[in-house]
Amino acid sequence: MTAPADTPSLSVDGHVATILLRRPGHANRLAPQDLAVLREHLDRVNEDDAVRVLRFQSEGKYFCSGYDISSLASDNAPSSLYFGQTMDLIEAARPVTIAAVQGGAYGGGTDLCLACDFRIGTPQADMFMPATRLGLHFYPGGMSRYVTRLGLDQAKRLFLTAEKLKADEMLRIGFLTELVPEEQLHARLDALSAQIAAMAPIPLFGVKAHLNRIARGELDLAGIEQAVLRSEQSQDLAEGAKAWKEKRAPNFTGC
Repeated sequence: MTAPADTPSLSVDGHVATILLRRPGHANRLAPQDLAVLREHLDRVNEDDAVRVLRFQSEGKYFCSGYDISSLASDNAPSSLYFGQTMDLIEAARPVTIAAVQGGAYGGGTDLCLACDFRIGTPQADMFMPATRLGLHFYPGGMSRYVTRLGLDQAKRLFLTAEKLKADEMLRIGFLTELVPEEQLHARLDALSAQIAAMAPIPLFGVKAHLNRIARGELDLAGIEQAVLRSEQSQDLAEGAKAWKEKRAPNFTGC
């Protein structure tokens, strides 16, 4: 079955994949069918060894307004837990992820941002978490991301007051990892994507995954040691050392 034209799209260009949210008239909210499409896109990029970076971009004024809670009125719609589980899959994605936050991020849309490894924003960005004000208890993965990314005090501030933050405050508390002028967003996104894509895949993916686990208090010592040994035995390590000596860019293959 062909997906509707306004569901999230996926494009792949070499080592870089981009998921585009395409519902600007509804603040890029995500309905259950959108979440199903997102999961299909994640499966595809996770299976594509060439993809090292996955970007999330949006059309229009808003980045993402989270779950389409009007869906909850339907008898056959999934719980907001389904939304949360999809955000968990984004956090666990094999490639390094970047959110290009060109506008408002609200509710679950804020968690989509926090599920990404990098969050580049513009002065037009703002955010708030209205779940408690709407009567909805937030799902576990999102609460964990708020605490591990922003700290307990900021998580309480945002969940328990529904305070709206502007871009400069989003940067200050660590919600955004960078803030750039609106006209520079795409250039900076491309530059960061290229910088990450040039890294050696074995440690790139391994370090990302283990840092996320460490943030949740899940230090996998044996797993990290195995990853170290794998990298030491890789052809990429030899290529990296050779490229350093020859003062050239390395050509990593992930082997």
